[in-house]
Amino acid sequence: MVASPEGPVLILGATGRLGRALAKVYPRATRVGHELELTDEDAVRTAIEGIGPRLVYNCAALTDVDACEVEPERSMAVNGHAAGTVASACARCGATLIHISTDYVFAGDRKGYSEFDPPDPVNTYGRSKALGEMRVRSAGGDWRIVRTSRLFGPGENDFASQMRTRSLVKPYVPVIRDEWSRFTYIPELASRLPEVEWAPCGTYHLVNEGTVSWYGFARALIPNASPVAGGECRRRALRPRCSALLNTRLRPMRSWQEALSEYIRSEDEQVIR
Repeated sequence: MVASPEGPVLILGATGRLGRALAKVYPRATRVGHELELTDEDAVRTAIEGIGPRLVYNCAALTDVDACEVEPERSMAVNGHAAGTVASACARCGATLIHISTDYVFAGDRKGYSEFDPPDPVNTYGRSKALGEMRVRSAGGDWRIVRTSRLFGPGENDFASQMRTRSLVKPYVPVIRDEWSRFTYIPELASRLPEVEWAPCGTYHLVNEGTVSWYGFARALIPNASPVAGGECRRRALRPRCSALLNTRLRPMRSWQEALSEYIRSEDEQVIR
């Protein structure tokens, strides 16, 4: 089926954090979650071409960085090769693809990365996402790659909610002080992604403004954050030291401090209710 200008919006990875937020932006969207095996090329092509969407968001990914290090083949299959399958199917039916990627495609040895810097990942997760980007570009068609980082949002089991929970039961909460990036408030990201459909084909960065460490963010959120070095933590995968995404092509998002303030208000309101 060839995509129609009035065709549906398709969200892949719809059960994930960003997928659920996008479903609120597109309440009539077709949502596909774990029921579609992304490594099954025939199933992916059949699903996309059968729906005939005008716009596809690929939010599906394996995002557990240490788990990817344990299962590199599956990481490459899902984050890398499957991204190419989705892109090829979109190209065949004329759908615009917005593919979500990550700051971890960069090595982290500088203060920030623009959309035009070449990927140079240091771990399996980053390599698999960089492969996915390459496969999307090589598939042709009408694509956009959107890199983002350190997602947080209301009611989610993410870094921000974990910090709040641990803060209530521990006198001190150890947080890494020597790894920097940019945080991204999920509701704001979801509300901004529709703009990317109308931007030229290419790569974009969407994150809240301001570079901060895990500890710097946590200190603004809880009173008992305690700084530790990343080297003191037991982790299988290397992490970029500073993978801050610089947005040079799109209208900037709010500062991370403003976004965090909204998050705190939203969470506090939920507690009161």
